[in-house]
Amino acid sequence: METFVGIFIVVIVFFIIVSGIFTVKQQTAALVERFGKFLSIRNSGLHFKVPLVDRIAGKINLKIQQLDVNIETKTKDDVFVNLKVSVQYQVTRSKIYDAFYKLESPSAQITSYVFDVVRAEVPKMKLDDVFVRKDDVANAVKSELNDAMLDYGYDIIRTLVTDIDPDDKVKESMNRINASEREKIAAEFEGETERIKIVAVARAEAESKRLQGQGIADQRREIARGLEESVEVLNKVGINSQEASALIVVTQHYDTLQSIGSQTNSNLILMPNSPEAGSNMLNDMIASFTAASQIGDEMKKQNDRKAIQGKSD
Repeated sequence: METFVGIFIVVIVFFIIVSGIFTVKQQTAALVERFGKFLSIRNSGLHFKVPLVDRIAGKINLKIQQLDVNIETKTKDDVFVNLKVSVQYQVTRSKIYDAFYKLESPSAQITSYVFDVVRAEVPKMKLDDVFVRKDDVANAVKSELNDAMLDYGYDIIRTLVTDIDPDDKVKESMNRINASEREKIAAEFEGETERIKIVAVARAEAESKRLQGQGIADQRREIARGLEESVEVLNKVGINSQEASALIVVTQHYDTLQSIGSQTNSNLILMPNSPEAGSNMLNDMIASFTAASQIGDEMKKQNDRKAIQGKSD
């Protein structure tokens, strides 16, 4: 019986001793109390506490933690918008005691400050400014939280406005506005494209007209050179210049008639077009050339007499 009691006592003592051994994980701190009063802070590793005297009051996470806060507020232009603010915070190692004993619920405290700051900053901005200046809102939240939470042993690492969600009707209106702006820009580009095409066509037509005029000028120059050579050839066989010119004109008249006759669908009528028109044209041209020559000779004689009379005076 005494042996059994001895074994029982040994077992009890063993379990009591073992119950005083505990471990703390990495990036975690344990707070030990003795008879309800704070005793020490134990960091990661294997530790021992006095059984039945000391107890672990709690453990606190030393990692960077994130708290997401969803807030509904109103902008300056009376648009209700939902904002999601992400707060990244961490317990300061030198203030683990304050973080554990001074603050009951850090997440609730942080949430309250975020609500207060966001609902003070966003109503000063229009909806478009909220999207553009979301970093200003985040910085204001961070500044306010740092001042408030530092005394409780919490360091605010970063605050981010991760989502801005207006009412569905507002988003639909904004999408229509953006679509209208894009259509306006597209129309401007299309108009500029059409203008460039018109300018290019006009330039092409101008260049075509210039080349066409140059071709006509070259053609007429070659015709004149051919006529000059024809007159010279006719002069060599005893036909004077007047008769040669008339003959060339009549020849071109018949060449034109031949060209018109080769076109089956032509509606052009060349005047005069009677069979004796060529002969009459030749006689009339010779007579006109002769009369013009006689008038020219007479005018030259009159000019010579005036010049002689002027010298004698």
